[in-house]
Amino acid sequence: MIASVTQLHRYPVKSMLGERLPATTLTDHGLTADRRLALLDRQTGKIASAKSPRLWRQLLRCTAVSAATGVRITTPDGRRWSADDPGVHDGLSAHLGREVTLIDVPPSAASLDRDRPEEVLEQGVTAQVAHDLVQFGSASPPGTFFDFAPLHLVTTSTLRTLAALNPRGTAEPERYRANLVIGTEGEGFPEHAWVGRELAIGDAVLRIIASTPRCAVPTLEHGQVPRDPEALRVPARHNRIPALPGRPPEPCVGVYATVVRGGPVREGDAVRG
Repeated sequence: MIASVTQLHRYPVKSMLGERLPATTLTDHGLTADRRLALLDRQTGKIASAKSPRLWRQLLRCTAVSAATGVRITTPDGRRWSADDPGVHDGLSAHLGREVTLIDVPPSAASLDRDRPEEVLEQGVTAQVAHDLVQFGSASPPGTFFDFAPLHLVTTSTLRTLAALNPRGTAEPERYRANLVIGTEGEGFPEHAWVGRELAIGDAVLRIIASTPRCAVPTLEHGQVPRDPEALRVPARHNRIPALPGRPPEPCVGVYATVVRGGPVREGDAVRG
């Protein structure tokens, strides 16, 4: 395999924009401080997620970054809070139009709503569509805010292929919210052939466990990145594959991974496997 780490991304608050890193550390919880916080919908008791765009797409216009003093959150109108600021809960509630609480520990049996992506494409992001209930982190350590696994990878081959098939000619990595963008040669979707294999990055070792089914999130506005329904339609046409047991073939982009052995990782590191 000829590959290297070209980008590292961390998302300190679930479903918010995050930050690109030159280097970080991998543990069994993924990247240090990734998805360490989330918003709890006080009305439903569920975790707020842009997988339900009608309610939560505005989360993807907020930015969360980690600093020595903790996580800092910024809304698109420029308001800022530290995660431990007592006013952060009411401030984000006012911005989102729903009462939320910023939390650092998932409630018992934590869950979120995943709107059925085909219905979102057909009816639009403001429509109330059928949804599935997602239980948290079946492949993640307890007490984390990962939907499934603690790491998500996508290759530059996949991004080039998606861009070539998209009428806009682009496939911004931000849409797919991968932690690691892996530089690879050629076209196609090579990471799906890695499922079941281990990859070494420096001293760290990852195990690729499944392809990543896509929801409506890639189609949404991400900060300055505009809405693009083709970000889901293209993989639905060209990369619909079996991903998770008991589910039919789904549009997939990228793969999920767990951490077999932790260690530092930085942009430019070789990927071996």
